[in-house]
Amino acid sequence: MTDQRFDKSRLPSRHVTEGPARAPHRSYFYAMGISEDEIHSPWVGVATCWNEAAPCNISLNRQAQSVKQGVKKGGGCPREFTTITVTDGIAMGHEGMRSSLASRDAIADTVELTMRGHCYDALVGLAGCDKSLPGMMMAMVRLNVPSVFIYGGSILPGKLNGRDVVVQDVFEAVGQHQAGNMTDAELDILERVACPSAGACGGQYTANTMACVSEAIGLALPNSSGAPAPYESRDQYGLASGEAV
Repeated sequence: MTDQRFDKSRLPSRHVTEGPARAPHRSYFYAMGISEDEIHSPWVGVATCWNEAAPCNISLNRQAQSVKQGVKKGGGCPREFTTITVTDGIAMGHEGMRSSLASRDAIADTVELTMRGHCYDALVGLAGCDKSLPGMMMAMVRLNVPSVFIYGGSILPGKLNGRDVVVQDVFEAVGQHQAGNMTDAELDILERVACPSAGACGGQYTANTMACVSEAIGLALPNSSGAPAPYESRDQYGLASGEAV
């Protein structure tokens, strides 16, 4: 934290942090270990789509910690919260497909509700898969508060017989298996190595495409989308994003 005292007279968080009437609100904040200086600083929502549904989301919680460090370095008070995702790679091919597109609006709605309900002044949003990237960006545009988007990063390719393999190879292998050109054992080996780490589907599919879009339209810091999800170098972008917002 810095020693600077912010003028919060025009910030949304003044509605929950400033003046004698907000003493009950501040008592909740003290209960969470928030200091007096932090209470009277700008409040920054750090929203993630972290969950254990798919590898595209699994590293977002870790990456959010570097964002919070950046917010603190910039003199703000970070408040982390999460929302849902429905990941296409898991949801496709069965009734779950009906949930995928609707999840985009649910993500935007829930982030907007949290930001407005708790009067946060700014937002850093982390997302990792097809519908969560646009959902998070939709929330930022609706809210019209200072916002920075961060992509969780792509998965690394797997290795099989000396070549790179990705989940697309597994989908194609299902067809080969159905045609009788691949054995159960060969398919079993491929599915175990094609996705070796955290991150979104390895290819120019929706997640990686929307990550490029986030930089092109100015919601993400330049070059922040390129590093794969497992790379600890992603933390420098989290730190920079938190400080920038």
